[in-house]
Amino acid sequence: MSTRNVYLKMKTLEEAREILFTRFSHITSLPGETIPVPDAVGRVTAEAVSARLSSPNFHSAAMDGIAVKAENTFGASETRPKQLIVNKDVFFLNTGHVLPKETNAVIMVEHVNILDNNRIEIEAPAVPWQHVRKMGEDIVATELLFPQNHIITPYCVGALLSGGIFSVSVRIKPRILIIPTGSELVDWNDSDINELKPGQVLETNSFVLGKLVESSGGVYERHDKINDDAGKIKEALLKAVKSEYDIVLIIGGSSAGSEDYSKSIILETGEVLVHGVTIMPGKPVVIGAVNNKPVFGIPGYPVSAIVAFEQFVHPVICKMLGQPEKERQRAEVMPAKKIASKLGVEEFLRVKLGKVGNKVIATTLPRGAGCITTITEADGIIRIPNHIEGINAQEPVMAELLRPLSSINNTIVVVGSHDNTLDLLADRIKARHNNLTLSSSHVGSMGGLMAIKNGVCHLAGSHLLDTADGSYNVSYIKKYLPDMRIKLVNLVFRDQGLIVARGNPKNIKGIEDLAREDITFINRQGGSGTRILLDYRLKQTGTDPKQIKGYDNEEFTHMSVAVAVLSGSVDVGLGIFAAANALHLDFIPVVTEQYDLVIPELFFETENIKILLETINTADFKKRVEELGGYSTKKTGEIKTAS
Repeated sequence: MSTRNVYLKMKTLEEAREILFTRFSHITSLPGETIPVPDAVGRVTAEAVSARLSSPNFHSAAMDGIAVKAENTFGASETRPKQLIVNKDVFFLNTGHVLPKETNAVIMVEHVNILDNNRIEIEAPAVPWQHVRKMGEDIVATELLFPQNHIITPYCVGALLSGGIFSVSVRIKPRILIIPTGSELVDWNDSDINELKPGQVLETNSFVLGKLVESSGGVYERHDKINDDAGKIKEALLKAVKSEYDIVLIIGGSSAGSEDYSKSIILETGEVLVHGVTIMPGKPVVIGAVNNKPVFGIPGYPVSAIVAFEQFVHPVICKMLGQPEKERQRAEVMPAKKIASKLGVEEFLRVKLGKVGNKVIATTLPRGAGCITTITEADGIIRIPNHIEGINAQEPVMAELLRPLSSINNTIVVVGSHDNTLDLLADRIKARHNNLTLSSSHVGSMGGLMAIKNGVCHLAGSHLLDTADGSYNVSYIKKYLPDMRIKLVNLVFRDQGLIVARGNPKNIKGIEDLAREDITFINRQGGSGTRILLDYRLKQTGTDPKQIKGYDNEEFTHMSVAVAVLSGSVDVGLGIFAAANALHLDFIPVVTEQYDLVIPELFFETENIKILLETINTADFKKRVEELGGYSTKKTGEIKTAS
């Protein structure tokens, strides 16, 4: 009978790391191997390296000109020029040439008057070693070039070769075996994604972790995936720790489920040091020792796996290479809104960052440990300590940067309603100006206006319908941003409607059908333009929202609504045609609406916003928008003052 694991004594991150390094205090830097210098970039020196040659290994000319003995030139002046005999007193030579014996200076050719083939004239004396690269000027034979545990860079290659070092002893790369486990896993390289069955998951974690191993300075091998079979996992682990591997990672099976075997297998074959750490994501990590080697049970959720690797595996690899842990650049940021957090848990919060005015604004990404895009889209990580319940809006906090600060400072921050054309706009801006990024966060149209009011974005996407006169956005801007001068730029007109499964199996015809007992609906969040449109149409049709099954079930983007319909978890949602079209769903038109960009005049004349507006007005952008379906660009780029 299957049994479940229980997190009996979870450790804090600090405690878990201390346990790890205390248990493996015997781990020292790995021994060296000798490789050619050109192949050693990125490797760590296993021993000190001293020069065998001086560089240069002769006195050489640093300029084109004549070599002289400086003492023979003393007394020369404009009024009393001195003549010297070629190939006796002076010798013509080019930069880099060996200095002739008994000469010790070079006079630049521009300062030489050539009288004939045998005589030259100078009007100023030379000083000893003028324009000469002395022997050993750069490197002196026997001097230390690089100490032990030095990372070799491309620059180092030049110094090593110049110093007569053609091969170098570098630390052997730590060898890590990665074992993916789980009966639900499917190998991406031998599967047809169109034939994936419900419950099946593409196995990607091993490749992500493998590349993290390489970026840390190690080398990895991937074991064939193993189903949830404790015996086979145990066999693979025992074989690994008895071979050349330095570390073993078992992916999956580290949590508390009945088929999570990592803890029990490590316990059977060695010792479990830690099971469960009070971090989020990454809580289920297992730290163990088998055959005196570190073995980690890595959580199956992608972000948890990454955090667990960075906090525990990466430091061990660094220790084996004689290196300190790599620290990310940090910067002070301001959260765009209040961020709640759970006491007793240290949270690694992924955020988007952009400089608005003189502040770097942080907008939170979804917190799900299974969402790999919350790492790929993140610009930084805010670590919320386990002793506080959250962070107040615009309270300065430090963030670890995942992108250079220069890139973050050159980001257009968009907050507001979601639209697929924003992704297209971001791509077109990046294609035309690769140093500029557009970052959008989806909080609904009203959320976008509040973000502008609070000064935490450059612009907002909005499609707020004034139910009194059928206009869009202007009345809301006047009401909620009365003291700000605002420009409205039309991005698109778009078709909003009901997204339903292919073939419309429930025969849904319009808004009034949402109240049917056999219909399950998915809504957009309160404050979004789509929600306002829905409530307006419900009122028009006399439909009570309480009659709609799923009215309180909310999503934040049109694509999330479409995916919910595609999955079969709901029958219908209100969204844009482009979202339905992208996932090959059917669409029942409700209205063609106006989607605008709301831009404070404070930013309107900035260079980045000018680039954005230029991009919107290109024929290429408009063509690509039209190709998405359900859009009109007839007024795209039109500007008007809203307040």
